[in-house]
Amino acid sequence: MSDDTRSRIEDLIRNNAVMLFMKGTKQFPACGFSHSVVQILKQQGVPFETFNILSDPGVRQTLKEYSSWPTYPQLYVGGKFIGGCDIVTEMHQNGELAKELAAITKA
Repeated sequence: MSDDTRSRIEDLIRNNAVMLFMKGTKQFPACGFSHSVVQILKQQGVPFETFNILSDPGVRQTLKEYSSWPTYPQLYVGGKFIGGCDIVTEMHQNGELAKELAAITKA
């Protein structure tokens, strides 16, 4: 894992309270799973940033190692790895995601 790429990933996570690493952009998701998470975050009404992992193969590969999670999208809230589409969807449905997001917006 390249130190430069790892630093870039850490900067993105540290500088954005809600950071989604996804295929495509929030305006034009490039897969259904990314689209689903973007829609959930929009429903939650919190500002969030995205990074298109298709635009940078180094970040795409390094982030898998960094998070120990093999697929995309990957959501980070308050610097903490939350998970992929299935986990985010489940947390959204049971109210846990709203609690995570409320904790970082009050901080």
